[in-house]
Amino acid sequence: MKGDRVELVVDAGDMRRTYAVVAGRAGRRVETAVRRGVVEVSEVTRSGTVVRTVRFLANRVLALVEQPVPREDNPEKHDHFGRPLREDPET
Repeated sequence: MKGDRVELVVDAGDMRRTYAVVAGRAGRRVETAVRRGVVEVSEVTRSGTVVRTVRFLANRVLALVEQPVPREDNPEKHDHFGRPLREDPET
């Protein structure tokens, strides 16, 4: 979902570097995978097409933080203008 982000802190010899992959457009998401000693973070479209990918050796990754966009847990009923609907009066 737009706004999802994954931050990676990587050991680059004598210093640490921070990288961030962000789902920048509506309908995109960020996926994380660890395979065969490689950490891979990809920005993916709705159809599953990979837009961009970053890869690092797993033994160089110090931290991987996934920061999803807060989702609404209790959706209210809204009309087509986005306003909450009024409750029916109790009789």
